[in-house]
Amino acid sequence: MMGLVFTLAGFAVFSAHDALVKSLSGYSVFQTIFFAMLFGYLPFSMARVVDGRAVSLRPRHPGLVFLRALAMVGSLCFAFMAFSMLPLVQAYVLLFTTPLLISLMAIPVLGEKVGMWRWSMIVLGLVGVLVVLRPSPERLELGHLLGLLAACCGAAAAVISRKIGNLENSATLILVPLIMNIVVSGGMLYFVYQPMPLHDLSIMFLIGGMALLGQLLVLNGYRRAPAAMVAPMQYSQLLWAILYGLLFFNEVADGMVLLGAAITVLSGILIVWREGKVSSQQPVLRTRNTRMVGGAAVPGAEVDEVDNAFQP
Repeated sequence: MMGLVFTLAGFAVFSAHDALVKSLSGYSVFQTIFFAMLFGYLPFSMARVVDGRAVSLRPRHPGLVFLRALAMVGSLCFAFMAFSMLPLVQAYVLLFTTPLLISLMAIPVLGEKVGMWRWSMIVLGLVGVLVVLRPSPERLELGHLLGLLAACCGAAAAVISRKIGNLENSATLILVPLIMNIVVSGGMLYFVYQPMPLHDLSIMFLIGGMALLGQLLVLNGYRRAPAAMVAPMQYSQLLWAILYGLLFFNEVADGMVLLGAAITVLSGILIVWREGKVSSQQPVLRTRNTRMVGGAAVPGAEVDEVDNAFQP
């Protein structure tokens, strides 16, 4: 029970984090990401790595480690851009296609065999997205493409993680995307930086703090409850998106948006449920939140190691 409470609280924090990111849409996403890394992800990741053990950070599969880090950077950047351009509900629906895309990518990369059930759920999820977006030249925007790219990058990172997660040291899988995020966003600051009043700087600090708190809560949730029960809890973010969108951004989700979102969420939950029963690889079930630093890294004992890193 406590595992679900921790997880729901963690995803509620992530939703508030995303709403704050949207509120700072006047700044470049690279500036927002840099300060989020500085204030939240950096201390979290360093605490995960510094646990008193001497480990080698040299990757055994440098190409795949680099590709995974690049995908995680892309997922974060594209997601932040999508939040700044789209209503929160639409952005979340696009990000919630990640389990569908993982199922497709797992076929060639992990050798997963996808039966009629999984194919049906994939098609159902895509139908849900179409219902939400009702695509036409007048309705589709750049933000929709960026949201889909964020989901594709997150899915790629998750599948690569499942392929190499038990072969690479967890410190390597944590630090490489962290460093790449800081290098990319920090390098872009030279071109996009805007001076920030104290109020906006405080929001940047709060975004980083929420990233830290959200990751701790979700990881503790996974430590205390089975993944098959915890993984679907990420869809609770949709409820927060509806609430935050209405209260802070004057975004009203109409009936078709709610229907399409429900269809997409249902397909994702059914994929998680089915994978927990029949999949040998479980690339979806072991994906916590692809926008978390190291969130898709899933060596078997990682959750326990992370939790121990924060014990006194």
